[in-house]
Amino acid sequence: MSLLERTKSLLRNYRSPPKKAFGQNFMVEPSVYDRMIDNASLTKSDTVLDIGAGLGFLTRLMAEKSKQVIAVEADPQLACILREQLPQIPNVRIIQGDVFKVNVPEFNKIVSTPPYNISSRLLLWILNKRFDCAVLVLQKEFADRLAASVGNEDYGWLSVVTYCSANVDLLDLIPKSMFFPSPKVDSVITRLVPKMAPFDLRMNGTGFKRFVQMLFTQRNRKVRNAALPYVRSVRRVPKEAANVIVEKLPFLDRRVRELAPEDFGVLANAFRE
Repeated sequence: MSLLERTKSLLRNYRSPPKKAFGQNFMVEPSVYDRMIDNASLTKSDTVLDIGAGLGFLTRLMAEKSKQVIAVEADPQLACILREQLPQIPNVRIIQGDVFKVNVPEFNKIVSTPPYNISSRLLLWILNKRFDCAVLVLQKEFADRLAASVGNEDYGWLSVVTYCSANVDLLDLIPKSMFFPSPKVDSVITRLVPKMAPFDLRMNGTGFKRFVQMLFTQRNRKVRNAALPYVRSVRRVPKEAANVIVEKLPFLDRRVRELAPEDFGVLANAFRE
């Protein structure tokens, strides 16, 4: 029985059709799971987090290669299927709930095909954790934004925030036909590895993300003009005082889209001086 047939059979038998609310598109090409595991270089010393474990096909394979797999599944029906399909595997721990709300035990690697509707939030959640590497199947358009450099039309706040914390490798393209049901766009296996020496930022991660996001809402404007709304709304500074603060910043005559990630770091730190 093919993985597609197995997927359809399980969903039918458990009366659990794919749910849009949970962003459920099931990977039905087994070679993709093998490539993900290979790219994560799993060993028997690894504790792996599987976010959106679904029907447990990837979870089962990783359990053979690692010390422990923590399988988190938000859908209560799928969590029940997981428990019934993986009852005799002692190194699999199944947690039913929202990964952003449940207590996730310590892990050192992440390997998963997470729901696409949580991609941005999940990326920020991952970058705030301590981990060795993450191998994720992401929508290609989203993954392109993570890896984009200055001058690329995909370059934006996600590119900057990701660059500051991790190295990104776009690996294998995954056609939409390899999912059931098929999503509207293709995907790509993406690997994130934390940088040994991340930026020395004086803002916390949340503050830096907000700062970069606000500037990119005016990506074609010069820093002098784009920084004013941030100073006035976020830092609650009157107009005249805001102008004084902005005029002391670097890169005033550069356009936001022309700033490298390092420049955003310098700019953010200037607000703390």
